[in-house]
Amino acid sequence: MSARQETGTATAHRVVILGAGYAGMAAAIQLAARTKRREEVQVTVVNAQERFTERLRLHMTASGQRLAELRIPELLDGTGARFVQGWVTAVDAAAKTVRIDDDQVLHYDTLVYALGSVADTSAVPGVEDHAYTLSSAQDAELLADRLGRLGSGTVVVGGSGLTGIESAAEIAERHPELNVVLLGRAEPGAAMNSKAKAYLHAALDRLGVQVRSGVEVVKVLPDTVELAGGESIAADAVLWTSGTRVSPLAAAAGLAVDERGRIVTDAALRSVTHPEVYAIGDAAAIRQGYGVMHGTCQGGMPTGVHAALSIDRVLNGKQPKLFRFGYYHTPVSLGRNDAVVQFTRPDDSPRRICLTGRMAVRYKETVTASPWPTYGRMKKMPVSGAFWPRGGRFTRVREAR
Repeated sequence: MSARQETGTATAHRVVILGAGYAGMAAAIQLAARTKRREEVQVTVVNAQERFTERLRLHMTASGQRLAELRIPELLDGTGARFVQGWVTAVDAAAKTVRIDDDQVLHYDTLVYALGSVADTSAVPGVEDHAYTLSSAQDAELLADRLGRLGSGTVVVGGSGLTGIESAAEIAERHPELNVVLLGRAEPGAAMNSKAKAYLHAALDRLGVQVRSGVEVVKVLPDTVELAGGESIAADAVLWTSGTRVSPLAAAAGLAVDERGRIVTDAALRSVTHPEVYAIGDAAAIRQGYGVMHGTCQGGMPTGVHAALSIDRVLNGKQPKLFRFGYYHTPVSLGRNDAVVQFTRPDDSPRRICLTGRMAVRYKETVTASPWPTYGRMKKMPVSGAFWPRGGRFTRVREAR
């Protein structure tokens, strides 16, 4: 008997999608659009809040800029998918149930796990109690309120990755009265080519951002950041962008996870221990020929679409296809009027080509705004979302000898 069951003789096939970020929304819209006229398939999306978190713009929110509020029910409108608001508190993989807010239970036949990641505030003492994060729009708004009340002082941004770079630049541009210090083990833009990296550093210098590379934060206090070696930096506010962690729910449910708690998937994005569970986005450890994918919107949305396509194929009695994805760019905003875009090979190593200045600003904004027209097109023509770089030889996983 196929996974799709006839209406009237059995219950509908229940697909529950946990998390409505970029990957989860892509999965929900793609699958619901393909099955909305079929009563034998029921798609339910679970998220802690109605508001969609534009993670690509949280650094703007943190600096005090007002952004449009997108609502998940409105994004799902017309697809036939059901929305349930609430916190996922438990997954029972054996019973195929999900507990919401401890008092509601959802049953599933297929689960899409897309709970994403948040800032890792546990690795360094004091971060949890004294630092701000960009894990949600509410977190970003708390920092914006704090910065708006500071007439002067120092803001320390811990973490020199892309989020730290964009946040430091945005805050420095929006609040020139504040001293912004960017701390990190690695040099900002370390993965870029020499031209792009030089441009990035010049932009940060122009904005007045003090860059400290090769340093390690060992403790965060209410008004101080302590570094390895004994040095301290006075701080009126600390933004923590160094590292992420995922929910422990997958491990607690007995799903195979990696050392970071991400669900280990097969080549079709199914859990290697529970094939009825698909893992996508930041919550998944997805191996390609170049290694395990890292969490980005450019890779997250394709994982969501692929999971939806795979589920649809299984419901129709077919085997899912293998997932392949190759990176193609790293766009970095440097305030509202400047940016740098590093084009990459499929394994995320830098190419010689990059964009800077106003052209990069337009490119970056197009990328940041692209999910909404993509979701809209998928509602009307689902196949439009099924195109992304497969990565050629870079993404082929070779069998171990």
